[in-house]
Amino acid sequence: MKLRTVSELLSEDIILPEVDIKGWVRTFRANRFIALNDGSSLNNIQCVVDFEKFDEALLKRITTGAAVHIKGELVESQGKGQKVEIKVNSIDILGDSDSETYPIQPKKHSFEFLREQAHLRTRTNTFSAVMRLRSTLSFAIHKYFNDNGFYYMHTPIITGSDAEGAGEMFRVTTLETKNAPKNDAGEVDYTKDFFGKETNLTVSGQLEAETYAMSLGKVYTFGPTFRAENSNTSRHLAEFWMIEPEVAFMDLAGNMDLAEDFLKSVIAYVLEHNLEDLEFLDKRLLDEEKTKPQAERSDMSLIEKLKFVTENNFKRVSYTEAIDILRHSKPNKKKKFKYIINEWGTDLQSEHERFLVEKHFKCPVILFDYPANIKAFYMRLNEDGKTVRAMDILFPGIGEIVGGAQREERLEVLKEKMAVLDISEEELWWYLDLRKYGTAVHSGFGLGFERLVMFATGMTNIRDVIPFPRTPQNAEF
Repeated sequence: MKLRTVSELLSEDIILPEVDIKGWVRTFRANRFIALNDGSSLNNIQCVVDFEKFDEALLKRITTGAAVHIKGELVESQGKGQKVEIKVNSIDILGDSDSETYPIQPKKHSFEFLREQAHLRTRTNTFSAVMRLRSTLSFAIHKYFNDNGFYYMHTPIITGSDAEGAGEMFRVTTLETKNAPKNDAGEVDYTKDFFGKETNLTVSGQLEAETYAMSLGKVYTFGPTFRAENSNTSRHLAEFWMIEPEVAFMDLAGNMDLAEDFLKSVIAYVLEHNLEDLEFLDKRLLDEEKTKPQAERSDMSLIEKLKFVTENNFKRVSYTEAIDILRHSKPNKKKKFKYIINEWGTDLQSEHERFLVEKHFKCPVILFDYPANIKAFYMRLNEDGKTVRAMDILFPGIGEIVGGAQREERLEVLKEKMAVLDISEEELWWYLDLRKYGTAVHSGFGLGFERLVMFATGMTNIRDVIPFPRTPQNAEF
């Protein structure tokens, strides 16, 4: 007999004389009703036990968290709330669960508590829904790029370069910290290290992806990246996943087209395939919003935000125009912004980005042509000499979700920018080679996967959208 899932059985409209299912007990009421879940659905299937036909010792082992194997008949439900239920013929206890110590009891738990139980938290409805959505989004991303002729590239996790120039990187070394060899200057001699040089965990696969784009045309990376930023906010992780497409012969306008189409596509995919989970998370978010002061509540529900992205064209606005709008806005004039906009060249904060999206334009926004001094060295310098062909995509609720640019393809201009920022030509000789041998216009963008999952699920803490969060002072599990 084929093993069935809860999701499959709940979608059945017919009576089945024999069903076979395995899962975990959510609750066992009145020695009669088992609520069984196997992770395939938010909903449990009710399994009805005739307790007079089963050994009392067996029934005592049916506790919350126990893994069980049930065989029986799928029948029309006698109670409310479900169309079908299982009339149990046999039960095997596959794994006992101590009801006194099992952490995930059938009651409301705080997210803080559940982070401490990250190995078990997906047995709750919220986290099972979040992680199913994470899985679907991941598949949708690969599907989009595959359908559009991109090649998937695995960029290195260990690197000798700092793509972002941030300097906040995790060092990779086999040298003993107490007895590390020293050079003549008294510094650690990394020529004696495993790789013969100083190496770190990567903050981005972009630079390596550019090399493949300049031979394969269209590539993307989707892998783990790391940043040693000592930040304990709800938006930062030390280990996170990045999606980074790079495309040869594509300018900034094409880059904006690609990013908009990509975001609309993957969000439409989860709306189509995970509506049950989204509706549950929508209700959870609505209940959470009710506890906030009116001024802090969102104007849109979760599903409305997702459709806001899929159903609206993204407004394209230059940084210069955006600064002008913000300088003359009511929140800025009345000093309602935490960070007041006074002059051109200021780096925008989340409050400014959300104002542009939610209040001013009322649609997703793409800002472009940023000041060169607040963007990375590899972005193409515009003819004005003070802005670069960068673009950020802004979404409701979170602000920036994508950052990208047309890359600087001119060798001498790139070398000049590197010199100003004291970036070693020797270290990035291979990156400069791309400008020596068959250089061409090319562009790409980066999207933090967890930030996308936060947007799609309505979760407000990034630690709740990754299976095992890595943050300062926390590398549990």
